[in-house]
Amino acid sequence: MYAVVKTGGKQYRVEAGATLVVEKLDGEPGSAITFDRVLLVGDGEQVTVGTPTVAGASVNATVLSAQLGEKIIVFKFKPKVKYRRRTGHRQRLTLVRIDSISADGKVAKAEAPAEAEAHVEAPKAEKAPKRARAARPRRAAGEVAETAGSSEPKPARRRAARPKPAAEESGAETTEAGSAEQAEKE
Repeated sequence: MYAVVKTGGKQYRVEAGATLVVEKLDGEPGSAITFDRVLLVGDGEQVTVGTPTVAGASVNATVLSAQLGEKIIVFKFKPKVKYRRRTGHRQRLTLVRIDSISADGKVAKAEAPAEAEAHVEAPKAEKAPKRARAARPRRAAGEVAETAGSSEPKPARRRAARPKPAAEESGAETTEAGSAEQAEKE
């Protein structure tokens, strides 16, 4: 059984046991919410369309968490007058799990809540940091030395000095090398 629910000015197709990210709803994590604005209910081949809602249909859900959406940058610019305004916005969202759908005396329930939470995807706001360097743990100088096998910290590396080209020596080497090659050929 599935249903189309309207909340936050948007419509969502939901099934029992599914998780859904919707606009911010009032309710603490773990509390129950009922969606009464059910626009459509489908059960196999039978589809009931509401005018505008299906009478007596409801969808019960549980709030899992409140989170923020991705950041949106708003940049205003007017040419020739040095007007620039940069602002950002993160929409407040709510993660819900659909527990049951009821319509026309029929009820479709989800599997056990503990099993359903294991299938919840991580919200986008909790992704790993973008910079790989920030994800690595920092070690003290002593710990670095222990991993290398010595108890003393390593001295700082120095750049190798570049050999300075000598115009006279390089010219002399080529003439001697050239004459040695000619002697071997003869």
